Amino acid sequence: MNRTALGAFGIAAVVLLFIASSSLFIVHQGEQALVLRFGAVADPENPVKGPGLHIKKPFIEDVVRYDARLLDVDPPAEQVILADQKRIEVDTYTRFRIQDPLLFYQAVRTEEGARARLREIVNNSLRRVLGNVMLPSVLSSEREQIMHEIQQQVSETAKSLGVSVADVRIRRADLPAETSQAIFRRMESERQREAAEARAQGYERAQQIRASADRERTIILAEAQKQAQILRGQGDGDANRIYAEAFSADPNFFAFYRSLSAYRQALGDTNTTYVLAPDSDFFKFFHNAPDRR
Repeated sequence: MNRTALGAFGIAAVVLLFIASSSLFIVHQGEQALVLRFGAVADPENPVKGPGLHIKKPFIEDVVRYDARLLDVDPPAEQVILADQKRIEVDTYTRFRIQDPLLFYQAVRTEEGARARLREIVNNSLRRVLGNVMLPSVLSSEREQIMHEIQQQVSETAKSLGVSVADVRIRRADLPAETSQAIFRRMESERQREAAEARAQGYERAQQIRASADRERTIILAEAQKQAQILRGQGDGDANRIYAEAFSADPNFFAFYRSLSAYRQALGDTNTTYVLAPDSDFFKFFHNAPDRR
């Protein structure tokens, strides 16, 4: 084989290799592809090509590949107004899969176009659903039902894009910073008001208890004084009766006893000086006293 024939064979091999590379394409696992001819589907009967080796017409047909796995949409947090006019910042994420590549191509062309449309759909459904609920519902166990309703609306709308929505989740729902500060200040004022009210009620209750205790103390003291007066009167009456009985039994002894009591009270203090006549009745019981000298 001469050089000319060898060169022609090499050129033919290169051309055949180029044509083969332009005619054959591989769809990897986890991918799905469309073969387009001048922007339209080349094979309407079998538009979607699954994993494997496939043939296309070179130069006039192109291959568009799409991911067959779950894809994500992670939009920035959005401020939403709830039914009670509260504003919250809602951070969501969405998982979707390209279900119908042909419809997907016709509707949005690319995955980025699908993400942009899905962000808009999720945002609209989010505002529509959350606009009918109160803040406590978003923060309670009802949140799961709210997310389910949002997912249903998003899934229904996303069918027109050729995608199926696997999940829509509210990752975080917070009050805006300025609203949080206002709520914290209002909560602080409310707690201070409740504390002041509790202190006032406690002071009032203490006054009532103190007044009741003072009243009971006064009643008890008055009752005790009454009983003391009664007992004192009874004691004085008994003493007078006893004195009267003793006096009537022996008047001389009673007079002697009373004089001794008077001597004890009058002369008990050694510093006391009395100036009396010797024949005074006060000293009548000393007249007959025995001399102890």
